Amino acid sequence: MSTLHLTKGSKIHDGLFDGAVARILELQRDDGSIPWYDGGVFDPWNHTEAAMALDVMGEREAAVRAYQHLVDIQLEDGSWWMEMGSAVPLDEDEQRYTGEDEQDKKYERDTNSAAYIATGIWHHYLLTQDTDFLQHFWPTIKKAFAFVVSHQSEHGEIRWASRDTDAPDDALITASSSIHKSLEHAAHIAATLGHTDLAGEWIASREALGDALRHKPHRFDRTWEPKDTFSMDWYYPVLGGALTGDAAYAKIASRWDEFVQDGVGCRCVVHEPWVTVAESAELCLALLGMGDRKRAEKMLSWQHQHADDDGAYWMGIQTEVGKPWPAEKPAWTAGAVILAADAVTQSTAACNALIDHTLPDIDGLDAAQDRQRLNKR
Repeated sequence: MSTLHLTKGSKIHDGLFDGAVARILELQRDDGSIPWYDGGVFDPWNHTEAAMALDVMGEREAAVRAYQHLVDIQLEDGSWWMEMGSAVPLDEDEQRYTGEDEQDKKYERDTNSAAYIATGIWHHYLLTQDTDFLQHFWPTIKKAFAFVVSHQSEHGEIRWASRDTDAPDDALITASSSIHKSLEHAAHIAATLGHTDLAGEWIASREALGDALRHKPHRFDRTWEPKDTFSMDWYYPVLGGALTGDAAYAKIASRWDEFVQDGVGCRCVVHEPWVTVAESAELCLALLGMGDRKRAEKMLSWQHQHADDDGAYWMGIQTEVGKPWPAEKPAWTAGAVILAADAVTQSTAACNALIDHTLPDIDGLDAAQDRQRLNKR
């Protein structure tokens, strides 16, 4: 086991992440889709995370194929199925869907998964400055965010899943925080292409969602047990830009000792001896976003010890026994580490996509916000 301390200016394209990239490419299917792991499910959010990592490492063709796959399978209402394909159990006693009765299983359509495509497409544009690429994906983005914002309540929170199923009418802090970030990227795409009215409406939607995340905790977890035992509910409001400045520092300080295991990383669940690499990499990004570079670099440095001999990263480590658990090396785990490494080292033109929360400066923003507020009444 070892650590790897990357800093601003360190090189990430000299073979350091070859194993992680190879793992993602190994998992990518002919249609462009990137499942979680061997025999694993496909979902648009984690697929996009892996595609962004491929882009960072110069695998442009594979990244574009991944994004085109989302166009190819988008549903008429702008959404995507949350989960497609088969999965393997994470626990020997847990029974998971195997894909054999797919026609009989009704999946929810997740607003967060629908929104994350904007983050991937904007990330690619930052790398390439390819406006034709944005134009090609614009109809997909427009449909996706029509679906997303149609699930926003007058209180600002965004329902976690489509209304036309029996999914509980509720909102998730982690998912909403991710949507908050994706709305920012969608607004950048719209503004870059000259669609300032939509950019303004999406900024207004982001403002209302951010206000709910900051000031209306009662609008989340209304119909189920709170998810506050999960680290993602702790750091995602910071990662997604809903909390910045002193509020971000206070949020991270509030539970640092509960979730962070020194020298190892961030626990997925507060009461479990399970440090997960993706959560640790995302916490690194959250720390960078609030200006805490020292702890961000340290958090990332601890993750190299969780790589297999082939350079791919294990999903997590059961710290009481010191072994990987489960024995899976997901594409999105590799993706999260690469994205964190890019942000730490400032290696590419997209290095700040997940840590800078600047909005596009557009004319008519106040009018767009007023329209959005009226529509919510």
